[in-house]
This record gives sequence, structure tokens and C-alpha cells, in this order.
Amino acid sequence: MKDTLQTGLTKTSRVEIDAGRTVSFLGEGCRVYSTPFVLHDVEVTSQDLINKHLDEGEDTVGSHADISHLAPTPEGMWVDVTVTIKEVKGRKVDLVFECRDEMDMIAKGIHTRFVVDKNKTAEHIKSKKQKAAG
Repeated sequence: MKDTLQTGLTKTSRVEIDAGRTVSFLGEGCRVYSTPFVLHDVEVTSQDLINKHLDEGEDTVGSHADISHLAPTPEGMWVDVTVTIKEVKGRKVDLVFECRDEMDMIAKGIHTRFVVDKNKTAEHIKSKKQKAAG
């Protein structure tokens, strides 16, 4: 981890809300951005922000999210996902986020990621898969 990973860093990503990011609970004519995809886009934006400040062989994994989905965004609109690093404590990185469409703030919350060694994490996953396979 580089010493450039600091509180206050921010990143905004614009996401086009296509059919794959929506749910149709109210019918096909009322498809809206789904909460799981809001969180997905927060995670990707957070990872993009943090990874620029990591050493070779490091990455981040999400460990916690607290999300308030405040307003619907219809299919065909865009959303700006803005994440800001609130605190860096060792390998733990806490972020706050806001998501805004063309008209409203549609989501806000907190997200926590941990910096991990990619090789060690891959070995752990492989070991777990082998144990599960018996």
C-alpha cells in the first residue's frame, strides 16, 4: 500500500442504467436501477479509486456496506456514483458514497474495503474450494 492512500480522496463514475442493471417489479414499463447494482457500482468505483494507490500484487475486497436507496432511477437515465475515502486504518479503508441521477440523490451510505495480497487470497480461495469438494 502506498502512502498516497489517504482520507479525502474521491472518485466519480458515471453509469448508464441499462436493462441489465434494472428490476421490473412494477412491470416492464417501470424498470428501475436495482439496489444490488447500486452496490455493485459503488464497489467498482471504490476499487478503482483505491487500486491506484496499491502496490504490485495487492487488491481490495469489500467487507461491509450500509446503503440507503432513496429514489428510483428509470432505465435509460445515468447515475453519478461518488465515493470518498473517510478513513484509512491499516489495511481497512472506509468510504462514504452518494449516487445521483439526473434529478435526485438516489442512494447514500458507507462502504468498507480491505487491502489484500492477491496471491495469498487466491490460495485461500483454492484451498476452500478443495475442502468443499471433499
